[in-house]
Amino acid sequence: MPELPEVETVARTLRTGTPALIGQTIRDVLVLWPRQVAHPSPTTFAQGLSGARIQAVDRYGKYLLIGLRTSQGCQEADSVLLVHLRMSGRLELVPEAQAVTRHARLVWRLDGGLALRFEDARKFGRAWWVTDPAVVLGKLGPDALAISAEVFMARARSRCGALKPLLLDQSFIAGIGNIYADESLYLSGLHPKRLVATLNEAELLRLHTAIQYVLRAGIAANGASVDWVYPGGHFQEHFAVYGRAGQPCHRCGQPIQRILVAQRSTFFCPSCQPS
Repeated sequence: MPELPEVETVARTLRTGTPALIGQTIRDVLVLWPRQVAHPSPTTFAQGLSGARIQAVDRYGKYLLIGLRTSQGCQEADSVLLVHLRMSGRLELVPEAQAVTRHARLVWRLDGGLALRFEDARKFGRAWWVTDPAVVLGKLGPDALAISAEVFMARARSRCGALKPLLLDQSFIAGIGNIYADESLYLSGLHPKRLVATLNEAELLRLHTAIQYVLRAGIAANGASVDWVYPGGHFQEHFAVYGRAGQPCHRCGQPIQRILVAQRSTFFCPSCQPS
């Protein structure tokens, strides 16, 4: 599943690529898989977005946010299109002639011969059109790339349970998934099953620093490509532990181990992350 660095790379490509999505006008919308639209109804979604101008492309956690200016009679209003890629979603700006493919679920056809294509082989991705993004994002914790050390430590002190499930909890911190949780815990020298309540201030600060470093490194590498879902990333070439079970640790040479934590494959070094 694409995590924060992969979604940030998609947002950056749409925002600054050639051509860029910002400034385009949506001519019409093809809803090829109605369940892909979470809100409003597919009919209202398609009709309401026709004629909208794209003003911004942002990200929060694992969500893409596309800012729109829509016309309502003689008045104009701002709204937001949110997209969550989930397990197999891909959002790309393509020539209109390439817009409808086997796995295309939503297509926004734009002026000038382009289209924004949402492909999703497994059909788990979703799109929302709302006036207030808090309707969708309000349940999430602070964005993992923007959270300060002070806020991170304060929120962690109010939680219990093991570290790995806490980092995966999007209501605690938004944007981290399996890959970047394992890499952050390794960099901070903390065991995935360590109870968060046992961490002192220095350890919490070390974990926050590791999260920021790993996420920024992932973004610099255009994310990680570990399967066909998200191509073009290179961060997998720099994994310290994720997917490296049985291979030697880059620091100490001990074999990386794989265990299950909260039903998720978890990779760590038993020597560098003893507790």
